[in-house]
Amino acid sequence: MKYEPTTHQFVCVIGKKIETGRALNALGHMTAGLVALHGDKAPLRFQDYVDKDGGRHPSISDNGFIVLKADNSNKIRTLRAALIEKDVLFTDFTNTMIDGTYVEQHDRTEATPEAELEYFGICFFMDKAESRELTKKFSLYR
Repeated sequence: MKYEPTTHQFVCVIGKKIETGRALNALGHMTAGLVALHGDKAPLRFQDYVDKDGGRHPSISDNGFIVLKADNSNKIRTLRAALIEKDVLFTDFTNTMIDGTYVEQHDRTEATPEAELEYFGICFFMDKAESRELTKKFSLYR
């Protein structure tokens, strides 16, 4: 296979106070949603990896996937506003999207003003240099 350097990356920022199970749930929902948003999947560079025995490991992206942590919901809200301003596709996950049925979650979200939402995380895909500039104040999620 010919090596072609990647120019983009997936970035997800999770609130550091979010319990691990909820953080992973939010990460899964946001990532699935982000992939669904992208009509042209070519830049996402999904490929099948094949092991020595011929076993196929399907649809793994060549792009990096960086998970960062935010000190609080307002840091995620600020990043969200910057992504909107730059017209970058993103997904986010809030406190209204947990517990109960999906209908209850939709109803809760519709009844909550944006300023009162607690952001659990946000996920986006963009040029590495641009994403680093937007996320330089966040640290790696550990």
